[in-house]
Amino acid sequence: MLQTAGCGFGALALHSLLPDSAFASTAMQRQPPLHPAKAKRVIFIFMQGGPSHVDSFDYKPDLIRNDGQSIDFTGVRFKTFGQKSQRQLMKPLWGFTQYGECGQHVSELFPEIARHVDDLCFLKGMHTEGVAHGPSTLFLHTGATNLVRPSMGSWLMYGLGSENNNLPGFVTLQPSNMNGGPRNYSNAFLPDIYQGTAIGNTGSSFDEVTIPHMRRNGNNAAESRQQFDLLQKLNRSQTQRRQENDERLSAVIESYELAWRMQATAPQVLDLSGETADTQAMYGIGDEPTDQFGRQCLLGRRLSEAGVRFVQINYADESANPRWDQHSNMPKHMQHARATDKPVAGLLADLKQRGLLEDTLVWWGGEFGRTPFSQSKDGRDHNPRGFTVFLAGGGVKPGFSWGATDEIGHEAVEGKVHMHDLHATILHQLGLDHEQLTYRYAGRDFRLTDVAGRVIHDILS
Repeated sequence: MLQTAGCGFGALALHSLLPDSAFASTAMQRQPPLHPAKAKRVIFIFMQGGPSHVDSFDYKPDLIRNDGQSIDFTGVRFKTFGQKSQRQLMKPLWGFTQYGECGQHVSELFPEIARHVDDLCFLKGMHTEGVAHGPSTLFLHTGATNLVRPSMGSWLMYGLGSENNNLPGFVTLQPSNMNGGPRNYSNAFLPDIYQGTAIGNTGSSFDEVTIPHMRRNGNNAAESRQQFDLLQKLNRSQTQRRQENDERLSAVIESYELAWRMQATAPQVLDLSGETADTQAMYGIGDEPTDQFGRQCLLGRRLSEAGVRFVQINYADESANPRWDQHSNMPKHMQHARATDKPVAGLLADLKQRGLLEDTLVWWGGEFGRTPFSQSKDGRDHNPRGFTVFLAGGGVKPGFSWGATDEIGHEAVEGKVHMHDLHATILHQLGLDHEQLTYRYAGRDFRLTDVAGRVIHDILS
């Protein structure tokens, strides 16, 4: 009687740890891809706020020639939605130069990334949903503008599992709490084991970036192991006694085991001090303004190399107008470019020299682009109708450009790639069929691409 009652009281405490959704006890085990994969992992470099494509990678001579001319635009924002109004064209603030054998135009904002254009695949006909940062950022991460849906990293974990049982399979570095916040790396209704692991936040210095409670306190290793084994023995004994929620309890136990294994593995991965001076210099570490973002990019490489399936590197902040959101001060784009250009170029070079770029898919971009017309004299408004992202490695065509906006860079008109299409293509490169990667919840099947999306085979090598 005492034994049963004791376990009963234990169950009351344990129940508060259990998620609402059902778990599979083998959830984190690596799953085989549905078709041959060209990529094993993804590094997503998120440029929060919407960098201007017409000032960076989408060269438009007609925009330069017609600078200052007023023309009619159909509005996509607030009071002007669907209405035509006069707007004054504004040419790029920076000059463009052709680089590499592919002859890709890149502006003065990104001279370091420009050196790698022969490894990059530019998608210049991007378009998306949502005209404000919140909805568009959610759509980029989850495929929905206003609903609680699993993020892309969670879908990848659900479809493929983890490459390294000693580390989380989905990590986001210094994410923002704004414009979706935790929903951008949430598992939503997928089993909780697929939740992204946030390391740091945008309000902290990289020196403070770590995983809470990662190091053992008090007991030595042997005593900690003995204590942990006893706890797990009690948990498994409880599992055997319970007639329901067995899978959820097993998942909680697995999470404890992962946390234990991480204590031996994660500290070494997060420690950048062992990297050579040349490697750190490649990322701009130790210099301003590249030091902080350079450390993020280097840690992104280390996590990917260690087997983390999806790493998100965030150039983000907590302000109402995030990073690249220059409605009235486009010259500030240079500040953000100087902070990110060398670190991103360093990451590309480092992955390539280590042979990791072949099976690592790098994705750089924001939630939308910016308009070719001026706002508040020297700013640009949001533009979900046409913008540019680039991919590298992971089986995409190098030195390649796909799609186009119109002659002034306002709207995607050729080789159009919707955000659902980009999601479908990335999943495809990792061996997943976006139409088959589904999860039944609340009586219907859900997927990252909802009921849309197509794989863009034209960009695949």
